[in-house]
Parts: sequence; C-alpha cells; structure tokens
Amino acid sequence: MNKKKSMIKLVLIFLIMIAGAYICFFGINAKKEASVADIKLGLDLAGGVSITYQVVGQEEPSPEDMADTIFKLQKRVEAYSTEALVYQEGNNRINIEIPGVSDANQILEELGKPGSLVFTDQEGNIVLNGTDIAEAKAANQADQMGNSEVVVALSMTKEGAAKFAEATRKAAPNQEIIYVIYDGEVVSAPRVTAEITDGQCVIQGMMDYEEAEKLSSIIRIGGLKLELEELWSKVVGPQLGSYAIETSIKAGVIGLILIILFMVVVYRLPGFAASLALLTYMILTVLLLNGFEITLTLPGIAGIILSIGMAVDANVIIFERIREELAVREDIEAAIKTGFKKALSAIIDGNVTTLLAAAVLGFMGTGGIKGFAQTLALGIGISMFTALFVTKWLLEGFYCLGLQKIGFYGKAKEIGKYNILGGRKIYFAISLILLLVGIGTLGINKVKQGSILNYSLDFVGGTATTITFEEELTIEEINEQVVTLVEEVTGDSGVLPQKVEGSKDVILKTRALSVEERDALNTALEEKFKLNTDNISVETISSTISKEMKKEAIIAVALATLCMMIYVWLRFSDIRFGASSVLALVHDVLIVIGFYGITRIAVGNTFIACILTIVGYSINATIVIFDRIRENRKTNPGEELDTVINSSINQTLKRSIFTSLTTFIMVAVLYVLGVSAIKEFALPLMVGIISGAYSSIFLAGSLWYMLKQKFPHEEEEDEDYV
Repeated sequence: MNKKKSMIKLVLIFLIMIAGAYICFFGINAKKEASVADIKLGLDLAGGVSITYQVVGQEEPSPEDMADTIFKLQKRVEAYSTEALVYQEGNNRINIEIPGVSDANQILEELGKPGSLVFTDQEGNIVLNGTDIAEAKAANQADQMGNSEVVVALSMTKEGAAKFAEATRKAAPNQEIIYVIYDGEVVSAPRVTAEITDGQCVIQGMMDYEEAEKLSSIIRIGGLKLELEELWSKVVGPQLGSYAIETSIKAGVIGLILIILFMVVVYRLPGFAASLALLTYMILTVLLLNGFEITLTLPGIAGIILSIGMAVDANVIIFERIREELAVREDIEAAIKTGFKKALSAIIDGNVTTLLAAAVLGFMGTGGIKGFAQTLALGIGISMFTALFVTKWLLEGFYCLGLQKIGFYGKAKEIGKYNILGGRKIYFAISLILLLVGIGTLGINKVKQGSILNYSLDFVGGTATTITFEEELTIEEINEQVVTLVEEVTGDSGVLPQKVEGSKDVILKTRALSVEERDALNTALEEKFKLNTDNISVETISSTISKEMKKEAIIAVALATLCMMIYVWLRFSDIRFGASSVLALVHDVLIVIGFYGITRIAVGNTFIACILTIVGYSINATIVIFDRIRENRKTNPGEELDTVINSSINQTLKRSIFTSLTTFIMVAVLYVLGVSAIKEFALPLMVGIISGAYSSIFLAGSLWYMLKQKFPHEEEEDEDYV
C-alpha cells in the first residue's frame, strides 16, 4: 500500500466533500445555482404550468381522436419534463400540466397551435396534412462525401406515403420545393431531388442537432388529428406543499443519521468510512441532479431510496468479505485488498442488472417511470463509485494514518448453520398462503367493489372541482381545511389539491363523484366557507395514465425483467439462475399487489414507482446469494449441492439482513414523518423490502435447487442430489 498516494487520495476526498457540501447548501453564485434549493421539482412537489386546450370545430370529438391527440401531446411535452401530465377534461378539452416551470406564455409560444401543420407544393396546393406524418425525429446520416450531417427523419402513414409519392413524382424533375407550413408560417422549405415512394424521407440543411430537434417537435405537434385552441393557462402550486418537502428532507436526514450510526456500531472503522462515502454519495447526487436537470418527484425519490440501499449493500458485502479474510489471517492490508476483490463480482452483477432495468425503463417508459429510471440510474452509478473507490481510498488512508489494530475492523464470527434448504417446504407453504390470501382478496374486491384494486384518478380518471374562495389559502391550509372536508364527504383518501398561484382558486381532483356526492360536497363547501354556487365548478377528467402509457409501462417492465434474466443467465452460465431470480421477483411483486388489495391503498403513480423499486431491490438481493453459490461451487467442487446452497445463504445472511434493515429504516422514517401521499407510497414499499429479503434468503436458492433437479444439464445427470 503506497502511503503517499493513499494520503493524497484521503486529502482529496475530504476537500471534495467540503467543496461539494458548500455547493449543496449555498450554490455556486448568489442565485444558489447547483444547490439543493436549485433542484427541479415535479408538479407534486413544486407546482408548474397548467394549460387547457379546447378542440376547434367539434363539440364531441371521437374518443379515438382524443386518445391519439393526448398520447402525441404527452410525447411532445416530455421534452420539458418527463413528469409532465396530459389528460382529458370534459368531452372536448385537454389539460397539460408541466412541472418546474412558471412562464405559461413561453410554453404556449413554444408549443404553438397544435393541429395546424400542412405540406404544400410551389403552387400552394396542400399535398400532405400533419396527420399523414407518423413520426418525426432528429437523426444523423452520412452525406455524399461520407461526412456526418444532421437531418430530420420523417416516416409517413400508409395514406401519407401514397400522397407524398405523387407529390415528389411531380416535383422531382425540376427539383421543386415542398413547403412545411406550421401555424401559417413556413418552417422549412426542402427541395425534392428524387421521387420518394416508401414513405421515408429526410430534411437536410440543419445547422445543428438542436435545430433538427426543434423542427421535429414542430412537425410532431402539428401532426395531431384534432386542432386545438388555448382556453386558459395558469401557474399552479404543488399538490403536496412545502410541508411535504420539509418532512421528506427531515426524514431523509434522520434516516441517514440512523444508517450511519448502524454502520459505525456494526462495522467500526470501515463503517465510519462507509458513512463518509455515503455522505459523498448524497453530495454527488445533488450536484448531478442539477447537472442533468432531472425533475425530482415521488417516483424519483423512490429511485434515490433504492440506490441508497444499494450503496449501503455494496459496503456491507465488502466489509463482510474483509472480516472473513481477517478471520483467516490477521493481515489488515491484505484483507482490505482481497475483500474488495472478492466482493467485486457480486457488486457488479447486482448493480448492472438493476442498471439494465433502469436503462430499459428510461428508454421505453413515460412520466413517472422515466423519472424513476433516471434517478435510479444516476444513483447506481454514484453508489458504485463511492463503494468501490471512495470507501477503499478512505480505508487505505486510515490504515496509513496508523489505524492498524484488528479491533478497528473486527473479525467474522462463526457462520451460522441454518438448514434453509431443508425447510423449503415450510417456506414455500408460507408464501403460497400469503399469495392465495392476496389473490383471493383481489377476487373479492372485483366482485364487491367492481375492481381488484383501489385505482386512483391517475388510472381511472375522476372529478375536478374548482373552488373560488373569499380569500387566498396556502397549500397547507388547503390540506388541513379543504382536503379534510372533501375526504369526509366523499370517502376518497386520494384527493389531489392544486392551488392556482396569484388567485383564490383551488382545484381538487378526486375519484369520479356521483351526482349525489357532488351535491353533498358543494353543500358542505358552501356551508363551511360561506360560498355560493357560482364559486364552485365541476368537470369530469380522464386518467393521467393513458391506455398507451399503461401498455408501454407493462411492456417496459416485462422487457426489463427479461433483460435481467438474460444477463443473469449469461453471467452465471445457467438459465436456471435467471429463472429462479425472476420467480423470486414475481413473488415479491404479487405479495405487494396483494397488500394493496387488502389495505385498499390508492393505486396511482406511486404504485408504479413502488413496484419498480421492489423489482430492482429483489433482483439485487438474490444475485448476491447466487454469486456466493457460484464461488463456493468453484472452490469446493466435490461438495454436495445442498451443503453449498445452505453455506452460501448462511455466509451472506448478515448482508441480507443488514441491507434490508438499513433500507427499511430509511423508508420507515419517511412513513412516520411523511404526509398522507408519502405514507401511501412508503407503507407498501416496506412490505416489499421485507418480502424481498424473505424471498432472497428462503426461496431463491431453493428454487434454483429444484430447477437444477428438474432440468439437469447432460454433464450433471450423474451428480448426486440430496
């Protein structure tokens, strides 16, 4: 161990921590840019712009046209934020809510007038409508000289391709121009150089990628089936309020302190090093959230919580390995080096599988799923860096400072000899009973309630009640006085309030209310706040999660799970490892869904975040055990399989318990201190953490053992199985 280099690294880490902490609290300038206060927050935490459009020329457009328009608008506004929402109001209105912005006029100017795009020839005849364009995106291609150039790539519908083939056939001989006209203005004038018959073409002459992206967005927004006009726009306050942010931050700080105390008490000096690395992780997370301009919402917070758990997990794996080495020989320097080396494969496999899932979800997901994937991917990258490098450099630095007593590090105690595999029938029976109770409850809910889960307005739509009060209320007053009243009258625990900034208006979104419930609510509001009928208006709103978004979410999660299984299969050279890990994962997801059904907790955007968190958490915990099984089979090739599995589970038992405990602590504090919306997210997540630990310890190894017995490879047929 090079003392000089180790000391330099130690000093650099502390300097980076001090500088980073200063920026996190005070920013890089008077505006506090790059600080915690500068992080972009979502609509649920900080509010944003709300715009209402109305369909032009049709009082009742078809549901298909409305759904198509909403879906395309959703894709368009995600350029501002992955957490942007688009949903239907009434029969012919569409609401757009974009978090983290406060200039409605700028958004309106950039969005333009949806549904007003045409392509014309040089004589001014319309040859294509915006609805004839299926897709428009910025791309790169090689020009005639082989150099890369930026273009706008267009794909047309079947009808559009036929129209464009005819238009380009006429224009190609004289290389005439086909104008792209949006909202009455020419936005592009490409020259036709050849007849195009396949419905695929590019617009050249872009100055840079940004210009190509802008033109692509204009073409996409102009390619809507319906023409819309702005009715009004307003700046709305956060749905949860500053109190929710304050309590979440307080919970995070308390949870972090408890984790640090736990790590120091259990792992002594290495635990102190891990705590400093965890603080470095938090500092880097704040800086990079700002650097990448990621919008933070509740699903995003879920991604951070999961990555904190994985950061602690990596350190626990390393420290347990170091203690194992010290139990064999009392050489601290060698133990640190070997401990990190032996822990590397488990850390990489666990993090890469989760990172792979985050990549798929980020690429294919929408809204909260994309926000979750972004913060999770960011957190995984930072946690791997802090665990594998920062913790190591800190330990080496402390060692070089003279902290070289075995007592500072601790030795591994005798490993337990629990026969987990022998009790698999009991554990399978427990899981089966829990699953049957959960699934049975879902069936009962379907019969009695009409749906298996208590879907919130995110999934099924509902009612938006706009109230004009006599005086302006704060979001805290709205939660304490108005929301409480609405919950009492309607029995809906998932009320979402929004305050219109600079006015006395408040928007309350609830599940769909019957006529009787609306009348009762209006009466209660009028009596309590001395309002009259003109102060209250009601509209039916669609779900903020469209059918297309649901479909994309299901496909994204399924594909992410498949990719994780394939990765585990390839890394472990055994598809049965991949299948076992996925079965354990499905078990945990079903347990949590059953819990949602039993407790009737509202199922909304946070439900998706919760399920995704459990998917990432479960696969990571299982892989650590599988990695130890793989290692033990190599080092003890003649040992019976059941012995290898039991010893591997026992060797990783502390890791499984400690990691679950630290993650549980973080979420539990969030539940205790959080507002109702955060509690509804934290409670099922705690159930998922417990289930994930249970399935990893008691089910995953047994599932692999059974699959290995049921489907042995040819070279394994002569092995003895007990």
